Amino acid sequence: MDEDVLTTLKILIIGESGVGKSSLLLRFTDDTFDPELAATIGVDFKVKTISVDGNKAKLAIWDTAGQERFRTLTPSYYRGAQGVILVYDVTRRDTFVKLDNWLNELETYCTRNDIVNMLVGNKIDKENREVDRNEGLKFARKHSMLFIEASAKTCDGVQCAFEELVEKIIQTPGLWESENQNKGVKLSYKEEGHGGACGGYCSLL
Repeated sequence: MDEDVLTTLKILIIGESGVGKSSLLLRFTDDTFDPELAATIGVDFKVKTISVDGNKAKLAIWDTAGQERFRTLTPSYYRGAQGVILVYDVTRRDTFVKLDNWLNELETYCTRNDIVNMLVGNKIDKENREVDRNEGLKFARKHSMLFIEASAKTCDGVQCAFEELVEKIIQTPGLWESENQNKGVKLSYKEEGHGGACGGYCSLL
């Protein structure tokens, strides 16, 4: 493990096909956007180290295919995950309606009960919105999830989504501490300016 990295976290991105899961990941890890991005086949995987509240965390981010034919991958995909980003497309109501199915799958296969979930309404750059922000917020609150709206295209909310998720995980010691036993891990907390990085559009529960 890198000398100054507090912990390595397994983060999953799930949701219906075409909601922009891979685009969000690429915007976060590589700061790129490809409007012609092909559908993910199986599982994609990227690693990025970020610093949150003075703590460095290495993120192993798993991006999965939304199509049913790849669901056989599911159990191993969820195993050991500490954070999940659940994505829907604000311009496609069907992707919002199907969030319940994804939550059921999460509950079925997830090996931890204190996993941190973040709901992301993607594609807010588009005009033809079908899902209101308040609907997303209400759903997130009902299921005790963090919530943000984002656009992988314009970059809005993307960095914030990942940072808030990691911050919440680090604030839940049982989630990651067991990975670092006997390594003398010291947490650092920066009180000043706490939570200001997101410009107020993340809803923390």
